[in-house]
Amino acid sequence: MDSIKNPFSPGAGSPPPELVGRDPILEQARILLGRVKQKKSEKSMLLTGLRGVGKTVLLNEIKRMADKEGYHTIFIEAHEGKAFGPLIAPYLRSLLYDLDRIAGTGDKVKRGLAVLRSFIGGLKLTMGDISIGLDIDPEKGSADSGDLEIDLSNLFVAIGEAAEDRKSAVAIFIDEIQYLSQKELGALIMAMHKMQQRQLPVVLLGAGLPILPGMAGESKSYAERLFSFPIIGALSQENSAKALQEPAQAAGVAFEVAALDEVFHLTKGYPYFLQEWGYVAWNLAMESPITLQVVRDAKNMVIPRLDENFFRVRFDRLTPSEKNFLRAIAELGPGAHRTGDIAEILKVKVTSLGPVRAKLINKGMIYSPAHGDMDFTVPLFDDFMIRAIPTFKR
Repeated sequence: MDSIKNPFSPGAGSPPPELVGRDPILEQARILLGRVKQKKSEKSMLLTGLRGVGKTVLLNEIKRMADKEGYHTIFIEAHEGKAFGPLIAPYLRSLLYDLDRIAGTGDKVKRGLAVLRSFIGGLKLTMGDISIGLDIDPEKGSADSGDLEIDLSNLFVAIGEAAEDRKSAVAIFIDEIQYLSQKELGALIMAMHKMQQRQLPVVLLGAGLPILPGMAGESKSYAERLFSFPIIGALSQENSAKALQEPAQAAGVAFEVAALDEVFHLTKGYPYFLQEWGYVAWNLAMESPITLQVVRDAKNMVIPRLDENFFRVRFDRLTPSEKNFLRAIAELGPGAHRTGDIAEILKVKVTSLGPVRAKLINKGMIYSPAHGDMDFTVPLFDDFMIRAIPTFKR
């Protein structure tokens, strides 16, 4: 079939041709945006889930909703090892300039820019030279202490007041939020607490790995009362079929039911994998319908594609000891495993695993779904580890 007309789009954050199974999350976001715009209290949202479940896709969809509702939005991707203050400051500068273009008689936007200039000065106190141009005098004594927890709250208040003055609202989107340090996450939570206390029109929508709720709770005990943490998981078999069937049907192509069942069996309903299987199966099929045999033939192409484009980019960042730890988890089979069982299979003491386990959690490779348990943050990573390291050396 015509590869140019292939409706499937595997890629990091690439929107699928059909967004299925996420209506409850989108409805929750719609209510949140509507209530905050009317200055009514509502919990901000931090989406959590494994890699490849479509968190970034959902964030982008919610951003489109916010833009349509007249919100002024910024979208940030947190980075491992990159400080949050210098990361967010340029986006907030652009946001304030956008608000300044709205007609109004108050001076709250100008004050917001002055407070931002002070915030940048505070960052320079603790981090040295930071190149963020802003040709305006700082408001001395506001957000310039160098303490992020104090300064970010003061800055957000100034931005919220500027948005309120312009009869507008602000939505801040942060992807990969688990890469914020404990102090940075705590500062962000405090800032949003100020927004809710003062009923200022600023909303936070973020996405991160399953460790995020625990991180937030450890940073500030009131985080669970300030945020909702919707879990984004794999799609059901019915929705997995829709994710493949409906885009194909729109292009005049069908899937055999047996083919859809086989794809679900192979992907476990994870959206990124569904897109890969749909993409390759479409290109292999000579005609409609796409058959079970086509799906089986696609396996020899899909697995290497996933290994190179999805799994190996994470694997190559690991040290030998980290790879060995993950290979031990894979050796135990699918699902979460007790740290004691991992130590036993590695023939080491449980206490010796602490440093490597901590590094793998910080790299976003594993998480603890329950006390004492470890599991992969990447779906089907156990199968990949066995392919990457066929022989496990204890």
